[in-house]
Amino acid sequence: MHDGDPVERAPAAIGPYSPARRAGDLLFVSGQIPLDPATGQLVSAEVSAQTERVLKNLGAVLAREGASFSDVVRTTIYVTDLAHFGLVNDIYGRYFRPPYPARATVQVSGLPRGALVEIDAVAFMPDRH
Repeated sequence: MHDGDPVERAPAAIGPYSPARRAGDLLFVSGQIPLDPATGQLVSAEVSAQTERVLKNLGAVLAREGASFSDVVRTTIYVTDLAHFGLVNDIYGRYFRPPYPARATVQVSGLPRGALVEIDAVAFMPDRH
């Protein structure tokens, strides 16, 4: 599990949106793509490296808001090719523990900056706002 990892910096938003917004006990985290926070560029053309970076970026946004992967109750995974589902799922599984978040996985025709994967999340954070 990666909740104990040092806090990494998340990449800046690439549009007019908030990386995360609270609404009561819920934290809505915008979709994260595999941008290197230092360069603002995609990390790799390989789906495994992209998935790992997406989850690190998601973790960085959660940490900045005082949350962790264990607070996440819902995710959506967007992939440009469902043939990558198994690999993405294996890497995703390293970041979450039971009870796992509810989840949807959707194949899309394209993602920002030519990414192969994007993940958004909703975290439950009672008494922390």
